[in-house]
Amino acid sequence: MFKNDLLENKTIIITGGGTGLGKSMATRFGELGANLVLTSRREAVLDEAAREINDKTGAEVLTVPTDIRHSDQVTEMVKKAVDKFGKIDCLLNNAAGNFISPTENLSENAFRTIIDIVLIGTFNCTQAAGKAMRKSGGGAILNIVTTYAFTGSGYVVPSACAKGGILAMTRSLAVEWAKYGIRTNAIAPGPFPTKGAWKRLVPPGLNIEKKMMERVPLKRFGEHEELANLASYLMADESGYMNGEVVTMDGGEWLKGAGQFNELERMPSLAWKAMDIARKRKK
Repeated sequence: MFKNDLLENKTIIITGGGTGLGKSMATRFGELGANLVLTSRREAVLDEAAREINDKTGAEVLTVPTDIRHSDQVTEMVKKAVDKFGKIDCLLNNAAGNFISPTENLSENAFRTIIDIVLIGTFNCTQAAGKAMRKSGGGAILNIVTTYAFTGSGYVVPSACAKGGILAMTRSLAVEWAKYGIRTNAIAPGPFPTKGAWKRLVPPGLNIEKKMMERVPLKRFGEHEELANLASYLMADESGYMNGEVVTMDGGEWLKGAGQFNELERMPSLAWKAMDIARKRKK
């Protein structure tokens, strides 16, 4: 799909890069020539991911265990990345936390935990990496949000609040930091199966997975490679006029849920025929 050197010599920080979608996107960046900085809280997971990515792509990978909730750790992580590779070209704010719960059952601590990881963590990384990018003449920041950042959603209120904040940050910095040569965009993925997310967000025994798939007009979940290719394009110089954009990649799921009459697809054909006959009689 892309030329093999699309991201050659670019240094990309990937938060939450040791597992799931972060690891998949990092692998694709490596295939396209990028130097990688993987960061999350678990050192062993990062090191294993780095070995796998290096074996598959030959990319040079730096791992820096970091709790992105703490700005001092983030600053140190960015410093190590600059010391290793000379500059930071791109930041992928992918790290997240989420769980499902009736909002009335949430404690302040539970709410704050998600806000701190998702929103404060994204801010910390954006500030530190943005400072490095300004020194080197620019770069690209890509945030992973979600379609319910547009609408809100019950049972994931902390995540909805955090992702909505990141969406506002994306659009705000696209204007404010463009003068530094920094582009800021986001992707709003729909359902892309990962082991961690499915365990936390798909209740067992309720056949929810099948219902989730039925909500998607394309009647399937996303493939990791599809998201990784989109992220690669948004990191590349070839997307240099993309700024402040939020690209939805969900097979049409959120549009189906947003339309006031979309549930009419469940009407049997005989009911449609009866309505058509009645309408013609009125004429």
